[in-house]
Amino acid sequence: MLAAALKSCGLKVGLYTSPHILEFNERIRIDGVPVATKALEQGLSRLMPHAIAAGASYFETATALALDQFAIANVDVEILEAGVGARLDASTAVDADMALITPIGIDHQAWLGDTLCKISDEKAFVMAGCRYCLSAPQPPDVMVQLRLFNPELVETTTEPWPSLAVTGRHQLVNASLAYAAVKVLADHGSISCDLKRAREAIAACHVPGRLQKITLGRAEVWLDAAHNRHAVEALLPTLKMLADPLDAILVFTREDRSLEDCIPLLAPYTKSVVTRLESISAPAALKEQLCLHPDGSFLVLGSFITVAEILRHSDQLKQ
Repeated sequence: MLAAALKSCGLKVGLYTSPHILEFNERIRIDGVPVATKALEQGLSRLMPHAIAAGASYFETATALALDQFAIANVDVEILEAGVGARLDASTAVDADMALITPIGIDHQAWLGDTLCKISDEKAFVMAGCRYCLSAPQPPDVMVQLRLFNPELVETTTEPWPSLAVTGRHQLVNASLAYAAVKVLADHGSISCDLKRAREAIAACHVPGRLQKITLGRAEVWLDAAHNRHAVEALLPTLKMLADPLDAILVFTREDRSLEDCIPLLAPYTKSVVTRLESISAPAALKEQLCLHPDGSFLVLGSFITVAEILRHSDQLKQ
């Protein structure tokens, strides 16, 4: 959303995110377009000797590759997503001008800690050295923890977005944070921007893997990479708006990321909840439900791996 808004301001924008869904190229985009495979291969050939010598990890190498491509393209703005927390994330090696903190939930406990306060401590490091620091609305104890690191942290408000293209009331929070970031940059003269156009660009955004709707034959399927309780809870306001219960919600979980405790939250909005380990074929499990309810409506939850598997097999699932 932020990348689209800044692009609408006439800026050349580099965007680095993780994970990808179908192709690695999705992680590194310039003006919304994934960098070509050949360019990435050439970049890796330059970087790998240094990465090997430094003992760089996969994520450190990928981050260096993104920065390499942005430098070659001479982008005006770089947007780097901290994939795991902040203190431990390779992206924080960059001296950033602005830090944005999205809603914090329990995730990556092995690296970040098992409480919101511990996780907030880790994520607070994203603000190190930043001139502007904004956060989406957080629980009060989380904001207290974040402001111990930076007392000037601004908590944004969630605005109404009557024509937001992405599904999910929780996306209002993300849209409002992106717009607040653009407005701060414009108000301080860091960028020249038509705020109305930026708002329209945010509203038109689509976010793959987040309540992504696909049609399989006569059935409607929503795909979401919700892999923890925080992400599932964010979906509940949208599920409450459904006129009729879904025919099934399929939940794919890894052994270290159990969604079992979320089943009671989901049960009121569906005729059945089907749980599977992620190692079980998601397309096969969905196919079973499509055979039972060819005109049905379904929600598939899991990681981006689950989403990717369904998308890769969508043609077969239509048959």
